[in-house]
Amino acid sequence: MSRPPVVRRLFLTCTLAAGATLLPAQPRPARPSATVQGVARPYRVPQADSLLPWSQQIAVRESWLAQRHALLLPMMRRHNIGMWIVVNEEFHDDPVLPFVAPPRPYTGNRDIFVFIDAGAAGLKKFAVTGYTEENLARFFDAPFTEPRPPAATLRELYAQYKPATIGLGIRGTRGQTRSLGHDAYRFLAETLGPAAESTFVSAADLVQEYLDTRLPEEMPHYTAAVAVTEAIVRRALSNDVITPGTTTVGDVRRALYDMLGAAGVRTWFQPDLRVQRATGEVATSRGFLAVAPEGTVLLPGDVVHIDFGISYMGFDTDWQKMAYLLKPGERDAPAGLKAAMRNANALQDALMLRQARPGRTGGAVFNGTMAEMKTQNIEAMIYSHPLGNHGHGLGTSIDFRSPLRSDTTALNARLRLGSYQSIELNAATPIPEWGGKKLFIMFEDCAYLTENGYRFFRPRQEQFYLVRSTTPAS
Repeated sequence: MSRPPVVRRLFLTCTLAAGATLLPAQPRPARPSATVQGVARPYRVPQADSLLPWSQQIAVRESWLAQRHALLLPMMRRHNIGMWIVVNEEFHDDPVLPFVAPPRPYTGNRDIFVFIDAGAAGLKKFAVTGYTEENLARFFDAPFTEPRPPAATLRELYAQYKPATIGLGIRGTRGQTRSLGHDAYRFLAETLGPAAESTFVSAADLVQEYLDTRLPEEMPHYTAAVAVTEAIVRRALSNDVITPGTTTVGDVRRALYDMLGAAGVRTWFQPDLRVQRATGEVATSRGFLAVAPEGTVLLPGDVVHIDFGISYMGFDTDWQKMAYLLKPGERDAPAGLKAAMRNANALQDALMLRQARPGRTGGAVFNGTMAEMKTQNIEAMIYSHPLGNHGHGLGTSIDFRSPLRSDTTALNARLRLGSYQSIELNAATPIPEWGGKKLFIMFEDCAYLTENGYRFFRPRQEQFYLVRSTTPAS
């Protein structure tokens, strides 16, 4: 998703994530032409048949939860958090909740989840909820009889364990790390008292490490999510959806929404399209190509860009690809456009294969990549960001701001082995066929970090998706 973004959180607490060996799903065949009362059913990409039914998604995600809890105590100690409190308000879900508690809906008015470093006794976990639920008993230590008043339970836990610090979702720089509302804060402060309030600290660093740490079992499911993302975008950028001279940007966006619904997944931001042409001004917004108006008719000779992602099993994908609408008589994109794409691929190679390594800061990777581009005379922009449980995830970004914040040896300032990154960037190239006007090739791909750099979940784009003209050559 293009930076700086306007993110719209469209999924529920129980929106489901990715990882572990794929379990068999009930296949639902694509129905490209089926109708209901004369209305065509949205097309379902075949790749969606590999996705799990919701009941199996919950079961798999709960198997990951036990592993995640096992990682928590060392993280709390690294970040000097004696007690971590996550507060979930009804209809105001905390973005961390689905990854510290079973990924189910919580509607108990105010539900509180407490994690305590109990010293030699290890990690203690308590769910202080508005009603009892047997699935919580599998993961938390509290007695699951009738619920008690939360204030009394919290005071007892504080008195028993006397934590030196209490980590909260406050004073962070991202939505996941500043999620605690004013009323919830006042409730905790008034319940625990002034002495406890003086120990309140930001849990931001803990939350970042926790959410940026990937489990190996997650990868097959995230790979399946990326495959569905790719399939939807490929179809949207094809003659199945686009008729040059007739189809509008809004038509393509609506097709993307319909394919999301047919695949049984959601999205975490509005799909966007950008259109570049040989003639006319290039509209920009905040330093990037502007999103095209919905009424824009897609014409032969246009270069069309899609920014799109899905939400599945508590994971988000983020994906940008490019199409060329062939003019009558053309069989391929012009040579200048293909050269522009090669420049963007060269930018990817520098960042992913030669610069990125576990333990390097995002700033070092950014500076090294941009230095390579200068020697190759490629005009480049890089705005890559962490990916995983959230589309704009927590972790180490690789962007033009990274050098300003990466001059530290802190754990969270460095690339973490196995973490996921949205490799988001663009290269601008003058196009001879366009009279020297620049074309921006904007890519975004989901990747994971290995000892030898990033690897894509799906093969990258090296050729334009081609949309045929319906007008015969003159």
